[in-house]
Amino acid sequence: MNLRQGQNYLAIPGPSVVPEAVLRAMHRSSPNIYEGELIDITHGILADLKMVAGTKHAATIYLGNGHAAWEASLANVIAPGDKVLVPTAGSFGHGWSEIALGLGAEAEVIDFGRRSPIDPVKVAEALAKDKGKEIKAVLAVHVDTSTSAKSDIVALRKAIDEAGHPALLMVDCIASLGCDRFEMDAWGVDVMVSASQKGLMVPPGLAFVFFNNKADAVREEMRRVSRYWDWRPRSNPEVFYQLFCGTAPTLHLYGMRTALEMIKAEGLEHIWARHEVLARAIWSAVDAWGQGGSLELNIPVADQRSHAVTSLRIGAPFGTALRRWCQDEAGLTLGIGLGMATEDDPKSDGFFRFGHMGHVNAQMILGLLATVQTGLTALKIPHGSGGVEAASEVIAKA
Repeated sequence: MNLRQGQNYLAIPGPSVVPEAVLRAMHRSSPNIYEGELIDITHGILADLKMVAGTKHAATIYLGNGHAAWEASLANVIAPGDKVLVPTAGSFGHGWSEIALGLGAEAEVIDFGRRSPIDPVKVAEALAKDKGKEIKAVLAVHVDTSTSAKSDIVALRKAIDEAGHPALLMVDCIASLGCDRFEMDAWGVDVMVSASQKGLMVPPGLAFVFFNNKADAVREEMRRVSRYWDWRPRSNPEVFYQLFCGTAPTLHLYGMRTALEMIKAEGLEHIWARHEVLARAIWSAVDAWGQGGSLELNIPVADQRSHAVTSLRIGAPFGTALRRWCQDEAGLTLGIGLGMATEDDPKSDGFFRFGHMGHVNAQMILGLLATVQTGLTALKIPHGSGGVEAASEVIAKA
């Protein structure tokens, strides 16, 4: 028999678990979009988004997902024929580069593989070779959701500065914002993109672009910017509808307002610390299980791992088998091995991922780990003992 009846736990790396308070806030009749409460709360949302991003500069909201944020950011600063440098540590850097190519730009990709973050030294070397300063921007993913690699953005900023290169530093924080520490202004980031469906705890549908004065000066020199993607009216509107270039995402805004209140009540420092503890608990469990089998963390070095998502290697066909057992028998949905296909494993059956971002706590993570441990046992997948106990010890000490 299976025991999946009851509330399913979606433990994938986005969309993440949506708090009941956010769902209740969104469960309402459509509001007036011309005056009143919606207009009032939107300005507060923008201010609080800047707080979460760690910036005093501009914040914009688009109706869309993370891919929309990629295109919106590029459309304001990259013209056809311009060149971008894309260091990547997983699938999503390649995805951003493809958006750039679609806008007519040239993309130079530096691929650091699937098991390590971006190397700032290699980026500096690439910029040093650009004698004509043709590279207009460096596109870097802070946390790659496929590999769970977390890159050092501060070191990347330093590398660009030491190379004496004027390229914009543009950072994808779609998986990391509200989970892993990120401070846009303090870290010298010129443009940052994110979305609502991960650490910000709201269903997919809102994309965010944050930019500083340096990036806006580049926007000023653009010969053409799509009216819809243009961040100028969105960041400094004469009338409310210009914030969204049309109808506002009404119910999403109510959900976002509630999610931001939850973030403010907990405090960013505690949010970052909570995600770190829960991530370390997961890593400890995996280390214990790996002592008696092939299961291992995809990113070997702890400080190069995300606190929001963990990518795991177990060997085909065990990854897919374990995911299906957890979902079909216990009501736990784990993430697929996105972007991890190889010649020997073309369907990524030897990989899976844990999403532990946003609205998660100790009992959810311990339940996840206990279920996975049960699945390993039920499927007779070789593994060491004491995984849940190791995780419990990390949480108890915290």
